[in-house]
Amino acid sequence: MFETSTSTMLDRAEPAHCTVCCCTLANKILMVLFMVLLIFAILFGNLVTLAVVLGTKHFHTPQGYLKASLAVADLAVGIFVVPLSVYAEVYLMVTDSAPEWTSYNSQSVSFHPCNLIGPIFAGCTLVSITTIFLLTIERSIAVLRPLHKDSVITRKRTTILIVLSWVGSFFLAVFPMVFSSEIALEYNSCSRMCNYALGTIGEFRSQAWNILLLFPAFDFTLLGSTVVINIISLSSIRQHSKRRKHLAETECQSTSKPTFSDIKAAKTIGTLTVAFTASFTPIAVFVVGNVLGNEWCNFSFFAFWILATNSCWNVIIYSVRDQKFRLRAHKLLMPFQRKPTTKTSKQQGDA
Repeated sequence: MFETSTSTMLDRAEPAHCTVCCCTLANKILMVLFMVLLIFAILFGNLVTLAVVLGTKHFHTPQGYLKASLAVADLAVGIFVVPLSVYAEVYLMVTDSAPEWTSYNSQSVSFHPCNLIGPIFAGCTLVSITTIFLLTIERSIAVLRPLHKDSVITRKRTTILIVLSWVGSFFLAVFPMVFSSEIALEYNSCSRMCNYALGTIGEFRSQAWNILLLFPAFDFTLLGSTVVINIISLSSIRQHSKRRKHLAETECQSTSKPTFSDIKAAKTIGTLTVAFTASFTPIAVFVVGNVLGNEWCNFSFFAFWILATNSCWNVIIYSVRDQKFRLRAHKLLMPFQRKPTTKTSKQQGDA
């Protein structure tokens, strides 16, 4: 998503960095195979998620809308971001030379592929973090204030928040290039992705660093808040479970407590938060290392691609945690399932 290194590809004379995954032909083939499989996994998983959420009335809820928004953001990574890396690496293997546009940054030409792909990856990552935060807020209200859930969480308000999250996230994604002439986009030979970088070599300006550090500051503010809210919600769920073991619930008591589906959904969002936090943490470590002057080329590759793989994990988490989602997905994937037992019984009756 971003690269805070002061080196650029503008006047690069040395060969591309040899990362642990790209030094030999076998490693390059495995890397491209991994990227291609990741594309299919992202497309398949998120298309299934959208089909289940949009095609099932049960999921036409504020939570369902947020899950659909998250799936669209992940889908964009599989459609735009990863394929560009596949193209660049396949081109390099076939012609033994990298595409021309990978040798310079976006300040050198009027249009650079990374001008489009870089903000998409950054914007979709920010959308994912924002959406997970909104999902956590929605579930915490359902668990902590179940009587106010329907009046506070409405479809209209959720739709407005989703639109604002997309607009705000992509504004932040283009913010570095708009407000700093030093920051450019380039295809980084370490991460094998389009990253933000300093476009000119020279005296370092603190303003450029401050703008680049805006991303991890924003991301971890939201992720930290999300983790705290999840802990509060899960603690409330735990206390509620303990009370159920010792107290006989009356009808009046049950109306003021979260339903089983609300508790199950809160645990699902908690799992989703843990998965995304784990995938984003290597990026934070890499940024801190860059600020301290470490390039960490190999670690850069793994950090960015661990984050990219997070785009295909959501459907797995939903399938494991949500039985209704799993059953609906199964029906969508097997629409023409045969029923041999019924046919056999009919034939026996005719006989």
